[in-house]
Amino acid sequence: MALSEFTLINQYFNKNVDAAFPAALGIGDDCALVDIPPNMQLVVSTDTLVETVHFLSNSDPYLLGHKSLAVNLSDLSAMGAKPAWVSLALTLPKADDNWVKEFSKGFLSLAQSHSMQLIGGDTTQGPLSISVTVMGLLPKGKALKRSGANVGDGVYVSGTIGSAGLGLIKAQQTATDASDEDLAQYLKPTSNIDLGEQLLPLASACIDVSDGLAADLTHILNASGVAARVFHKNLPMSDRVKEHIEELQDALWPYSTGDDYQLCFTLPKALTNDKTIAELTANKSITKIGSIEAGDGLTVVLPDGSEKTIDKGFQHFNSSASETSHDK
Repeated sequence: MALSEFTLINQYFNKNVDAAFPAALGIGDDCALVDIPPNMQLVVSTDTLVETVHFLSNSDPYLLGHKSLAVNLSDLSAMGAKPAWVSLALTLPKADDNWVKEFSKGFLSLAQSHSMQLIGGDTTQGPLSISVTVMGLLPKGKALKRSGANVGDGVYVSGTIGSAGLGLIKAQQTATDASDEDLAQYLKPTSNIDLGEQLLPLASACIDVSDGLAADLTHILNASGVAARVFHKNLPMSDRVKEHIEELQDALWPYSTGDDYQLCFTLPKALTNDKTIAELTANKSITKIGSIEAGDGLTVVLPDGSEKTIDKGFQHFNSSASETSHDK
């Protein structure tokens, strides 16, 4: 017998959590009620993941539950916000008890790790899609934005670039090795919440890398009215990604793959020798890849000294955009 939507919600999603900011009223009424602490601002972001567009049809439900929240947490990290609440709208082809059970475990496990409370949402029938709205908090007027980059600022990225894109290729080839680092980057991305909070008083601009480094860095450049020069030799990549580039004979491949869910940010030149930045670099996997210049556009300096101007990344409304990737 198929479970009703209310049974699914109560059985798998209406769980007690150790929330950092407990809601005044959570699941079970027409709306949730939350209290915003004094001198704080509410940060809100929504992403929808659609089967065969953002994830493969054979995706593991536990990992999909994790990823559907992780990609939204990435947006909060880009603003420097602390996670507080989340709502989930789940559209299912059928009420598959085992699938929902595993999905909820992946979703709520990550929420709990950030002391984040699920406060509502919706469950309905239709083609499989997952819409998540995350809410976070930060000091009023202190949010990291895309529009603050200035000439002379350094351009930095966290983690490595291109690994998740390589993981997608492996997933499309039905690879399932849970120990494969590329697959792990694609199927179970980690959040950069701690780094985002650390950057709050330091960075001049920030964005999460979901649609490809070139496209997302270009968003910063356009919003700030500046240009950037990035040196390919400085781009942090795994040996496997470097090998893949060699096979493709395409050095620009990692700039457009997407799904990295790393942070790309700018730091004022005055902070280059700052002790705080030195400590941040020592304790976090962040790399300076270039600098902000006057003008417009993104220029990549290749190992042979040649330069390429690029801005392409994943776009939903694009005839060449096909299955399975990328947020936004």
